[in-house]
Amino acid sequence: QVQLVESGGATVAPGGSLYLSCSASGLPPDSYYIGWFRQAPGKEREAVVVIQHNDGKTYYSDSVAGRFTISRGNAGNTIYLDMRDLKPEDTAVYYCSFGAIRMEYVDDFGLQALRKAMTHWGKGTLVTVSS
Repeated sequence: QVQLVESGGATVAPGGSLYLSCSASGLPPDSYYIGWFRQAPGKEREAVVVIQHNDGKTYYSDSVAGRFTISRGNAGNTIYLDMRDLKPEDTAVYYCSFGAIRMEYVDDFGLQALRKAMTHWGKGTLVTVSS
């Protein structure tokens, strides 16, 4: 059974940086996506960035491209999110998520289609960007 536990959320000033971690267990050897989603108050959940396990491709939302970077630990069971130049609109609960989904899914349907396809979610960690 896949389990995901996020950490690292905090309050940070605009322009600041933050580093989130997701500890994952029970990951299968098959094709899957793993990555970060977020949900701001009163808004729908948004896919932020994911990694495709088989080919290592990464997919970023336009709102964070160039500011956020996803990476994996050497053993592959820790997922990191390096967030730079944070803005108030980045304020949200950030969730780590997993889905055993075929490799071509995001290329075929787009990143945001994963919101309904991912099957496992962590409890989330709150990021607040405020002065």
